Amino acid sequence: MRTATGSKEAFSTLYDLMAPRVLGLIRRVLVDQAQSEEVAQEVLLEIWQTAASYSPSKGKATTWMLTVAHRRAIDRVRASQASKDRDLKIGARDFEGERDDVAESAEISIEHKRAQKALSALSDQQREAVTLAYYGGLTQSEIAERLEVPLGTVKTRIRDGMNRLRRELGVVS
Repeated sequence: MRTATGSKEAFSTLYDLMAPRVLGLIRRVLVDQAQSEEVAQEVLLEIWQTAASYSPSKGKATTWMLTVAHRRAIDRVRASQASKDRDLKIGARDFEGERDDVAESAEISIEHKRAQKALSALSDQQREAVTLAYYGGLTQSEIAERLEVPLGTVKTRIRDGMNRLRRELGVVS
């Protein structure tokens, strides 16, 4: 195959002979004319650049070239589908439905009042431990240190306080 030597004239002849068949095969896979032409051009360029790797013992040159064309067309279909799938996932993730800010604010306000009422039902020690843990972000050890009480006492106050809060809020555990 003279094209393997990099001969431009040989490639020109090969192009004239194979371009219609390569384009036809790719067109059957991709359907879109513009994409098919683009892929056919890439394939023919690849064939010219890799012609030296062709081995006559593995089959006819035409078969090798059409196999390259078919594989490249399938790659384009897969890449296109992966891009569509990615766009759909991103679109679904980024979709934000309509929000009713007034209703949401009202709901948050009601829940806040319920939580405040439930907290008022706790003993002072339980409320202090729960508040430091959940609103203050302190660990149980940090609470014990701050309140100057044993760690076990803090754990008991938080556990009992949380159980009481569940009952007050009607949360089944």
